[in-house]
Amino acid sequence: MHKYGFFRTACAVPKLKLADCQYNLRQMISLAEKAWDQGVEVLLFPELGITGYTCGDLFFQRELQKNAVKALDSLCQWSDGKKMLLVVGLPLAINGSLYNCSALLNDGKILGIVPKTYIPNHQEFYEKRWFASAKSLNQTEIPIGSQAVPIGTDLLFKHVHREEFVVAVEICEDLWVPISPGSFHALAGATVILNPSASNEVVGKSDYRRELIRSQSGRCNAAYLYASAGFGESTSDLVFGGNAMICERGILLKELPKFNLGNELLICDIDVESLNHDRQMQHGFGDSVDLLNNRFYRTITFETSGTNDFDREVNPQPFVPADPNRRSERCEEIFNIQTIGLATRLAHIGNAPMVVGISGGLDSTMALLVCVSVCDRFGIPREKIHAVTMPGFGTTDRTYDNAVALIKGLGASFHEISIVAACTAHFKDIGHPIDLHNVTYENSQARERTQILMDLSNKLGGIVIGTGDLSELALGWATYNGDHMSMYSVNASVPKTLIRYLVEWVADHSPEADIRKILYDVLATPVSPELLPPDADGKIAQKTEETVGPYELHDFFMYQMVRHGFSPEKVYFLACKAFDGVYHKAVIFKWLKNFYHRFFGQQFKRNCLPDGPKVGSVSFSPRGDWRMPSDAHATQWLKSLEKMEPIG
Repeated sequence: MHKYGFFRTACAVPKLKLADCQYNLRQMISLAEKAWDQGVEVLLFPELGITGYTCGDLFFQRELQKNAVKALDSLCQWSDGKKMLLVVGLPLAINGSLYNCSALLNDGKILGIVPKTYIPNHQEFYEKRWFASAKSLNQTEIPIGSQAVPIGTDLLFKHVHREEFVVAVEICEDLWVPISPGSFHALAGATVILNPSASNEVVGKSDYRRELIRSQSGRCNAAYLYASAGFGESTSDLVFGGNAMICERGILLKELPKFNLGNELLICDIDVESLNHDRQMQHGFGDSVDLLNNRFYRTITFETSGTNDFDREVNPQPFVPADPNRRSERCEEIFNIQTIGLATRLAHIGNAPMVVGISGGLDSTMALLVCVSVCDRFGIPREKIHAVTMPGFGTTDRTYDNAVALIKGLGASFHEISIVAACTAHFKDIGHPIDLHNVTYENSQARERTQILMDLSNKLGGIVIGTGDLSELALGWATYNGDHMSMYSVNASVPKTLIRYLVEWVADHSPEADIRKILYDVLATPVSPELLPPDADGKIAQKTEETVGPYELHDFFMYQMVRHGFSPEKVYFLACKAFDGVYHKAVIFKWLKNFYHRFFGQQFKRNCLPDGPKVGSVSFSPRGDWRMPSDAHATQWLKSLEKMEPIG
């Protein structure tokens, strides 16, 4: 998985016995063996896991201190020959002070010791009774057994083969301060931050803690592993729930439920390559380097064995939240962005009439619904929406009837202007046989429709509302200076897979049964430009996805390439995981090649797009998110794919 930038990480929550270092060592080794068998490369244990966190004044007992170090040495010996990074907590006495430390072990060596910086001493916490802050440490190295071990908060642990995989540690309370050590670690290059913790449970705390960890991973553009003490800690005054989380770039990947009985592993593959990509794009890291204030870091290398299997869910619809509640919230937010975007433009030009072409398909339906939303939100009569149906050679009864019923049902001004006579005359003018159904035949119809909308808009003093979506722009599936052009494009950064859920969301929330019925039928209609004549039964003969490929695949390809900058090999690998059992690998491979051909070849259309609101993380506005020369070549991307042979 290293070649794709994936590394297997895990949080371990062992069952423990307070002050029984040998018992705790056995539990740790048991979990570490399971982790090793499953290919884990970084394994994080809770804070002070060798002794337990709630030992109180027993921390001052020399017997406990000595046995903690012995247990550490035993764990280090166990790790000999195992290329896995282990992070374990213990108290260490140094120069007359006691420190709450995390030790990092790898292949039989103690690579480094990181002491806790911020020592909580408020409410239920009184750690300063026992532990000194790392700020008081005046050594950079300490002897442990026969080793001279680096110690400090200035340690970064870098993978020997993948330099972007850099690990750093902050301990429990370190995360809860205004500017945490982890923030400095990230600025210094750490892409993975580990937090061994002992955080007790009180009402409402877990929600705040989750958001704190999630937001820290987002701010630092890092993966964040959090493992908290659990079953076996003293419950005299507090309860520790054994919570564990793995976050990445603000997203909670996995979480171990609280109040487990211990000896639990939370395993997840993190994508360091995607983190590195985002850091390259966001210059906040470089611009914030002065915050390091002459902090200098020491780098220690480590090695891991890695794994060939893959333990991470890949969402086949990355633009669409899987959770229904989040999806509904997302749809509402996007619909509001589209509404406010169009309303602002209308207010700027004097609330001009809206002119929109309605085909009975998804995209034009979505655009019409946005226009209606603008009218209702801002007290504009719906009659100021001039909705135009323009039947042509390929129009079917189903889409025509839906278009007419929707326009009239929503109370927009209805216009029907056939393009058949105009296109027939145009074919005669340019000497094109009307029965030759080639690209000229198709594009002439699209341009005729656009001409009608533009000229009607001029007549009415209005503005043409574009209907095309993000997926069509990625593929160039639009007629240049036809449906490619408008005066404001409300769907320009909404992908096809999400448009469907948006229309469904509006339908579900519509109080009008007749409108709901029409919208549900639009959702059930095959995607088509309807530029070729219907079949013998009068049904749609030209189905877009049979020509360019399934939109759910292309939206997936687009997201992985544009949002994350992934290589063709990695996009293909992830697509095979996401669509396992849905599409044959050879089918995915075929449409991925088609995607790269079209994406590179159609940039000239994206370079002259009309205005439209950005709604998500991917946008092709030439004024904002995506700047690419029209004459860029896809050669290297296609060559990378040619090296791969789909198997199975």
